[in-house]
Amino acid sequence: MLARKSIIPEEYVLARIAAENLRKPRIRDRLPKARFIAKSGACNLAHKNIREQGRFLQDIFTTLVDLKWRHTLVIFTMSFLCSWLLFAIMWWLVAFAHGDIYAYMEKSGVESTVCVTNVRSFASAFLFSIEVQVTIGFGGRMMTEECPLAITVLILQNIVGLIINAVMLGCIFMKTAQAHRRAETLIFSRHAVIAVRNGKLCFMFRVGDLRKSMIISASVRIQVVKKTTTPEGEVVPIHQMDIPVDNPIESNNIFLVAPLIICHVIDKRSPLYDISATDLANQDLEVIVILEGVVETTGITTQARTSYIAEEIQWGHRFVSIVTEEEGVYSVDYSKFGNTVKVAAPRCSARELDEKPSILIQTLQKSELSHQNSLRKRNSMRRNNSMRRNNSIRRNNSSLIVPKVQFMTPEGNQNTSES
Repeated sequence: MLARKSIIPEEYVLARIAAENLRKPRIRDRLPKARFIAKSGACNLAHKNIREQGRFLQDIFTTLVDLKWRHTLVIFTMSFLCSWLLFAIMWWLVAFAHGDIYAYMEKSGVESTVCVTNVRSFASAFLFSIEVQVTIGFGGRMMTEECPLAITVLILQNIVGLIINAVMLGCIFMKTAQAHRRAETLIFSRHAVIAVRNGKLCFMFRVGDLRKSMIISASVRIQVVKKTTTPEGEVVPIHQMDIPVDNPIESNNIFLVAPLIICHVIDKRSPLYDISATDLANQDLEVIVILEGVVETTGITTQARTSYIAEEIQWGHRFVSIVTEEEGVYSVDYSKFGNTVKVAAPRCSARELDEKPSILIQTLQKSELSHQNSLRKRNSMRRNNSMRRNNSIRRNNSSLIVPKVQFMTPEGNQNTSES
């Protein structure tokens, strides 16, 4: 606009615009990495082009349990409605074939010669079907001994009704008591950390249970999933590798009465052995954590899962303590469940740390020196603040001193008084 009005030369404006465009960094949007296991524990996997759909019908009960609630409720309702309608048609056909409907239309006293009393239309046959299958028995409609076919239909409907009740109620019970419902109260820390523990680099995360009812025989498994290429050139998109968990208990079970920090020592058997702090950001890996155990109240085996990608692993951090003893009772502060603090940790890989143990000593010495320097600065700041505070107090006290006042008497004597 200014260049058009000849206030600023056009060449200067173009050069300035070009310089500003060069200064602005060009940031490309990084595509989010596809996770194999979501943070909630759900498997991020889509099944496509399944041709043999009939295999799901062979295991119909599991298929019904795996359906969503809205689909399950629709099937639950339609199964009863269809069975009632089917047997209503059968009861109407029995009454029609026996001539009960015409007898009621003629309004003659035929109560003792009909198959089912008071079945005059399809609506009354439908109501009688509901009464038989649900065993309501209002008393207005009942069977007689005139029709053996009606007795057969009655037995068949009772058997079919019991089967439908067993399948549908069992499906509803299994959906409400599924194992992953209990896993909702098993929590994991948002981030994992890598720090030094007992002289070794360790991969650590925290797990806890929000309920008072315990998980019996709880065990933790850790797997690393990454894309690898074999020496033959075969690309394995999801290569799973088990990594051991540092557990002093021989049974490899944990007593999950309070939040625990699960530790994996990064040694020669670990897939993280050659990864340093700088290499971690560029690694295309995912650490999957699986917690399994038996629910104490129901006896059902449950499983809770989560995963950590490279961006969610904090190098040189440690979890803060959240368990304290208050008045003879251990207290857990879940507000600090995922909080971490920075600690001294070498930035090299575990392999380099094993080859050069002096790196750890130098790192600890540097951290100790920095800690002492910070303490000295803190103490000096406290001294300066205390000196400033004392000086301000002295100044305030000096301003409060009452000056001396001299009075002259008529005789010429001077009296000095303080007021």
